[in-house]
Amino acid sequence: MSEEHRETGTGWPQPAGPGRPSGPAGEPDPRPDAPDPDELSPLAPEAEPAAPVEREDVPAPAEEPGAVVSPRPEPEAEPGAEPGPERVSVSRRLTSAGAMIAVLLALLGFTLVVQLKTTSTDPTLAATREEDLVRISSDLDARERRLRQDIEALEDSQRQLRSGEQGRQAALEEATRRADELGILAGTLPAVGPGLTVEFRGPEKATSSTRILDAVQELRGAGAEAMQIQGADGTAVRVIASTYFVDGPGGGLVVDGRRLSAPYTILVIGDPATMRTALNIPGGVVSTVREAGGNVTSEDREVVEVSQLHAPIKLDHARPVS
Repeated sequence: MSEEHRETGTGWPQPAGPGRPSGPAGEPDPRPDAPDPDELSPLAPEAEPAAPVEREDVPAPAEEPGAVVSPRPEPEAEPGAEPGPERVSVSRRLTSAGAMIAVLLALLGFTLVVQLKTTSTDPTLAATREEDLVRISSDLDARERRLRQDIEALEDSQRQLRSGEQGRQAALEEATRRADELGILAGTLPAVGPGLTVEFRGPEKATSSTRILDAVQELRGAGAEAMQIQGADGTAVRVIASTYFVDGPGGGLVVDGRRLSAPYTILVIGDPATMRTALNIPGGVVSTVREAGGNVTSEDREVVEVSQLHAPIKLDHARPVS
């Protein structure tokens, strides 16, 4: 290698050819896209790819008025690629929440179906008119008020009995009141108060002992406190817990061994509205008597006198505790 080649570092001289202009040694190729001689050398090391340069504070180019900016497309997932962990966790949460909502909706539907079936299984209430339902509800409210009053009275008596010096007097008054109530229930004492007069007219089938006993039971269930029954001739019998009713031979009615003739009238003490509603319920006493060809009339009275007394029952085995 000559001194000129060593100084210029161009290596061996290359002959001029087509597409490669010749020039003095040491001068670069005048073409703008000519490759670097060092890169063409087989001994030159391979250049490493340049690392991308991150620019943080480079301002975005100003948009011209009226220019249309296309949205930056998001990279599409490669087919067959598995979703990332964040998408998997979100889908699992959505799946569990949907299952819980479905279970709650199923329970709610089951509850509604059971409630509808329960409320629609009573054929009696379904066939009852609205006016009758209102009266039944009013009767239940009145009975609840009476029971609450009884509870309050009993609690007041209990407080008075525990009040020391007044205990003896309160106990005596309470015993007297209870004796009067038991005497009225047993028929040994007369009673006065508001109530009803109920009259039964019609053939023997309509005024049989069964119909009269049903009326007495309905009145007792409606809160009757005292009652008596009398016939057309004025004969009266006090009705108590042990009173019995049978059809008399040849017609008429036998009550506690005494014969009564139709029409029959029951005098009863209690709440008039409640007892009247009990007699007029669908399928009750009034309906059955009318179906048999008879008639039942009731009249409210502010004062009803139940004066007929029942002889005290002789006790054979029971005696008061000394």
